[in-house]
Amino acid sequence: MSELIDTLSFYFSYPFVRYAMIVGLLIALCSSLLGVSLVLKRFSFIGDGLSHVAFGAMAVAIVVGLTDRMVIILPITVISAILLLKTGQNTKIKGDAAVAMISVGSLAVGYLLINMFSKSANISGDVCSTLFGSTSILTLTKTDLWLCVIMSAIVIAVFLLFYHKIFAVTFDENFSKATGIKADLYNLLIAVITALIIVLAMNLVGSLLISALIIFPALSAMRVFKSFGSVIICSAVISVICAAAGIILSILFSTPVGSTIVAADIFVFFIFCIVSSVLRRTSK
Repeated sequence: MSELIDTLSFYFSYPFVRYAMIVGLLIALCSSLLGVSLVLKRFSFIGDGLSHVAFGAMAVAIVVGLTDRMVIILPITVISAILLLKTGQNTKIKGDAAVAMISVGSLAVGYLLINMFSKSANISGDVCSTLFGSTSILTLTKTDLWLCVIMSAIVIAVFLLFYHKIFAVTFDENFSKATGIKADLYNLLIAVITALIIVLAMNLVGSLLISALIIFPALSAMRVFKSFGSVIICSAVISVICAAAGIILSILFSTPVGSTIVAADIFVFFIFCIVSSVLRRTSK
């Protein structure tokens, strides 16, 4: 045990490891906050669709040769979130179909652009690291850290400020509209914040695994807790603990960061399913 502690102390003496941990925990916290609303609104896969859009935007940035890819990725992902919401409200194109259209289209176009125009000698490696995450989370600079801190602070502040509105829109959108709440505006707000989280999380888990950060903590919390506030708090705790455990395990055993975090989320989900089953039996 002391050897393990010594090893962790050695790794955390390096600034880039501390940066990775801080960014990972912030991303996990932000993902869990929005995850509950998205799951309850049956719009879980908006994260999946937007993550594929972010992959397509990254492909454009790679082809153009931009060093600061966030300049393209962030605005395209946010605009796509708005379009996804508007398209999903179209009676001819339902929400799930809109997500599928944008998701598959962006993924295909992005991969096509990389194959046609990328000058990299390792195209497969670039694509794989973008889709499933890479060690780039361990190469963060102080500028990257502060950017993540500022964006995370914005997401958390907006969620706390409009908590009651988001709660109302999540559970009964029609009743919210009847009481004067601008439900469409808050739906748009949720979509834009989700887009910000997607962009933040790409370096951590990759574009294909981002949905897991949004969905699993929320589903785990819902196995045991019933009130919206309790589920939010539990989801945040689960997400942060799993992110910390995943990053530590990936450092110790040289496993992919994103996959390790998602594996931890899956493990906790099954634990909560067992706890839920036990609680139901004891309550009878």
